[in-house]
Amino acid sequence: MELKAEKAVRVEQRAASALSLQQLRLRKFDFFQQKSSRMGIRKKTNKNPPVLSHEFIIQNHADIVSCVAMLFLLGLMFEITSKIAVLFITVQYNVTVTANEGSEETAINYFHHGLKDMATIFFYMLVAIIMHAIIQEYVLDKINRKMHFSKTKHSKFNESGQLSAFYLFSCAWGASILFSENILSNPVSLWEGYPHTLMPFQMKFYYICQLGYWLHALPELYFQKIKKEDIPRQLVYISLYLVHIAGAYILNLNRLGLVLLVLHYFVELLFHVSRIIYFSNEERQAGFSVWAVLFVLARLLTLSLSVLTVGFGLAGAEQQGLSLSEGNFNVLFIRVTVLAAICTSQAFMMWKFINFQLRRWREHAQTTALKKKSSSAKGKSRKANGVNGSVSTNGADSPRVKKEKSS
Repeated sequence: MELKAEKAVRVEQRAASALSLQQLRLRKFDFFQQKSSRMGIRKKTNKNPPVLSHEFIIQNHADIVSCVAMLFLLGLMFEITSKIAVLFITVQYNVTVTANEGSEETAINYFHHGLKDMATIFFYMLVAIIMHAIIQEYVLDKINRKMHFSKTKHSKFNESGQLSAFYLFSCAWGASILFSENILSNPVSLWEGYPHTLMPFQMKFYYICQLGYWLHALPELYFQKIKKEDIPRQLVYISLYLVHIAGAYILNLNRLGLVLLVLHYFVELLFHVSRIIYFSNEERQAGFSVWAVLFVLARLLTLSLSVLTVGFGLAGAEQQGLSLSEGNFNVLFIRVTVLAAICTSQAFMMWKFINFQLRRWREHAQTTALKKKSSSAKGKSRKANGVNGSVSTNGADSPRVKKEKSS
C-alpha cells in the first residue's frame, strides 16, 4: 500500500511539473508574440490572401497593372484592335508642316492637344505605377533593410527616394528640350507667336508623361498604405501639380510651363537628396541650407517670369481674344486667373517653407539647450565628487585627536 501511495505521489509530481513547463512555454510564446507585434514584425504564413481582397491587390498591384498594360501592347498585333491600342500607346494629333531650308523643303512633325490624349495619359499612368514598383522593390527596399529606419523615417525615405528619381529624370529631360528648342537663349519666345498650339514630339510627350505620373500618385496612396494623417498633405501637392501642368498644357502656355517645371524640379530634387543624406547621417545638414536659398530664389524667379510672360508679353501681343478653334485664350480674365493661380501657389509654398524653417530652428534650439544642460549637470557632478573625495581623504589621512581624560 505504501509503495502504491508513493508511486501515485510521484505521478502527481511529474504531472504538476509538466503542467508548469507548459505554462512557462505558453508565457514565453505570448511574450515574444507581443514583442514582435510591437516591433511591427509580420508573421510568416504560408497562406496566401484571398483573391481580389485588399491585401491581394496591394501585394500584387504591379503584376496586375503590367498585365493590363500588356493587353494594350498585344492589341497592336491584331488589325481589329490595333486602331484602339494606338490611341493609348502613341502620341495623337500629328500635324506635318513643310519648312524651307535653303532650296530644299523638309517636312517637320508637330502635335497639338485634344481629348484623345486622355487615353495616352491613362496608359502612361500604368507605366508609372510599374516603374514605381520596380524602384521600390529593387532599390529602396534593399536600402531600408540595410539602414534599419524607424517607421516615420521609412515612409519619408520611400517618398524622397521615389521623388528624387522622378525629379532627376524630369529635370534632365526638360532641360534638354529647352536647349534643343532654343527657349533659354531666346526668352521672348515664351510669349512671341502665341498661341503655341503646335508642339514638337518631345514637348508633347513630356507633358503626357508628367500628367500620367501625377495621376499615378493617387492610386499609390492606396497601394503604399499611406497613413491617414499624411494623405491630405499628399493630396494637396498632387492636385497642385495636376492643376498647373494641365493648365499650361490646355491653355497653350507649354513653353512657360516647361521652364517653370524644370526650375521647380531642380530645387525639389536638391531638397529630397538632402533629406536622404540626412537620414543616412543626421550630422550632414548642409544641403538644407543650400536648398533654402535656392527655394526663395526659385519663387522670385517664377513670379518674375510669370508676370513678364502673362502680364506684359501676352497683354501686348497682336492676337487678342478667345477662340477655342485656334487655341487662343489671350483675354484679360484668363490672364488674371493664371497670374492669381501662380501667385497663390507660390505664396502657399512660401508659407509652408517659413513654417518648416521655424520648426527646424525650434528643434535645433531645443537640442542645443538640452546639450548645454546635460554638459553643465555633468560638470557640477564632477566638481561635487572632487570636493567630497578631497575631504574624505584628508579626514582619513589625518590622525584623530584624542580627548584628554580629566584627572
